Amino acid sequence: MAGIKQEIEKIRDEIRQHDYRYYVLGEPVISDFEYDRLMKRLADLEKAHPDLITPDSPTRRVGGEPTKEFPSVRHQVPMLSLDNTYSQDELREFEKRNQNLLSGENIEYVAELKFDGIAVSLEYRDGMLFRGATRGDGERGDDITANLKTLRSIPLRLLGGKLPKNIEVRGEVYMTKAVFRKLNSEKETEGEKLFANPRNATAGTLKQQDPAMVARRNLEFSSYFMRLLDPSARGPATHLESLHLLRDLGLPVSRHVALCRGLWEVIDFCTGWEEKRDTLPYEIDGVVVKVNRLDLQEKLGSTAKSPRWAVAFKFKARQATTVLKAIHLQVGRTGIITPVAVLEPVLLAGSTISRATLHNEDEIKRRDFREGDTVLIEKGGDVIPKVVQVVSEKRPKGAAPYSMPRTCPACGSETIRVEGEAALRCENIACSAQVQRRIGHFASRTAMDIEGLGEALILQLVESGLVRDYGDLYSLKKDDLAALERMGEKSAQNLVIAIEASKARPLDRLIFALGIRHVGSGAASLLAGAFGSLDAIRDAREEDLLRFEGVGPVMAESVVQFFRQKSNRDVIEKLRRAGLRLTGEVRKSRAGIFNGKTFVLTGALSRFTREAASGLIEKEGGKIASSVGKNTDYVLVGENPGSKYTKALDLGVAVMDEDTFVNLISRSRKKPFSDDRQLKIDM
Repeated sequence: MAGIKQEIEKIRDEIRQHDYRYYVLGEPVISDFEYDRLMKRLADLEKAHPDLITPDSPTRRVGGEPTKEFPSVRHQVPMLSLDNTYSQDELREFEKRNQNLLSGENIEYVAELKFDGIAVSLEYRDGMLFRGATRGDGERGDDITANLKTLRSIPLRLLGGKLPKNIEVRGEVYMTKAVFRKLNSEKETEGEKLFANPRNATAGTLKQQDPAMVARRNLEFSSYFMRLLDPSARGPATHLESLHLLRDLGLPVSRHVALCRGLWEVIDFCTGWEEKRDTLPYEIDGVVVKVNRLDLQEKLGSTAKSPRWAVAFKFKARQATTVLKAIHLQVGRTGIITPVAVLEPVLLAGSTISRATLHNEDEIKRRDFREGDTVLIEKGGDVIPKVVQVVSEKRPKGAAPYSMPRTCPACGSETIRVEGEAALRCENIACSAQVQRRIGHFASRTAMDIEGLGEALILQLVESGLVRDYGDLYSLKKDDLAALERMGEKSAQNLVIAIEASKARPLDRLIFALGIRHVGSGAASLLAGAFGSLDAIRDAREEDLLRFEGVGPVMAESVVQFFRQKSNRDVIEKLRRAGLRLTGEVRKSRAGIFNGKTFVLTGALSRFTREAASGLIEKEGGKIASSVGKNTDYVLVGENPGSKYTKALDLGVAVMDEDTFVNLISRSRKKPFSDDRQLKIDM
């Protein structure tokens, strides 16, 4: 056992040293493959000997459970914001003020790059990462320790035997340009809204409730400040010395730092990096200038908002003018139609810009963009270029105001715009621009549950022309599938069997699978029970739908709009001919044990899925709500409940645990409840 413990510690130390060489020194000595092999060996040893796992083990980076909210943390010393300067004259004013307040002192400055990211504070106790928090309002931030632990550039344990062990470190979490481009490419593929820039992407990532999601985003960290938490400890005398100490402790520090002995050196550093900022793999939006000696920083002090001993020199926004040659329409995978500016190619911030989003119809009208206009485009800290304004004096004669078409550019179907929304949409389920995503939803586990029909295969089916909408799935033959790349006879036969089996899914699953906007699984169950057939729902008017509690005006309008599309009705006819179940039972109210009671579910249930629990409640006459309010009767609580549980306690709403719920169901049905997580709702 002693030998195993020794091996585990040896591997941990090796991994920490490799992290230090990679993130701090920038001098890796092993390949990613070798690094991953070390991590796997450590994980295997810890799995076999869980009693030897320690909180600072490299395997613990993604060990936390998803959280519903972040606790608030008060900063012992406020995280102040910096005053901004935008010109050399303003830098000279900063220098003049310091000379007046520090008469007779020789002032040196440290200039360092201003990462365009999110400021965080790390607290180390006894050399171990104790807590990590956002800046927040400067006085209080969010405790995001679990998320920050996923960043490999943040050491879980400090290096160095005799170095200080109780410190606060402040720095910037950021996303590289390459990671940002990959993330936005994935979001575009999924039809999701893109992040405007790496900083927004970083902020959104740090707000994620699941640390595993944060780990997948590959964020980076750079430290720029440290404070000793032990008053008796002797610290560095200058800011530059503190940066060297941070590096010795194993924390990454920017490699682009300069000691400036006069303002002219500060200005040279600022102007130099403004010219070459596009050569960096990450975004910067300026330079931070700090008085080097810490005793002089203390003399200068701070205002209520900003330290007097530091200032940020902000770079100018990068702009160029070009011609808006045309406005093209792009149909996303969710049916949203986005206008895109086709530009005369122009070099800006190191890349050639030829296209930029115009967002939506309202934005085009507000800024009065017209084809043929000369426009100003900008990349001021944004990786994604944006069209800022029209150069009105250069507008060509006869340039007509732009009007969005009322038919989809991909399929020709009539488009809709819901009142209160900016987006124009195509709701044709057979639209070529969105068919892949719709088929994926149709085949998903909570919809028609067609096993073996994944994204890659759906793409092959669409590109080969075998499938144009999800109705075509039921015409597929084994020989058609077997002819596809990486699809053997057995796999083809299994998929045909899975597609055939899906025909027996109940009506509510089919309604959900259709992908009607605003109709989730709960609403699908409600509609199936209220109308009893897809034909009845198809023929319903908005006022018919609104008669049922749980159906609001937005959902009612969406359902009517969906069935109004001829192309959608045609696909449903394919499903009818294939033999799918388009009818069900009208749910009659009965005196169940939950008759007339409204439930809200929160936390992870251990005995069955949340969908199954909702189905059981509805079968017993109850209703499901998404939020806790004064009309809520019970909150069913599983493991790790979130804010709904807290709100229930505040409002005095009755809380029901899983055991109580199971006992009530068992007594009502006069039989023991099956302890099966895949329990079917129609048991």
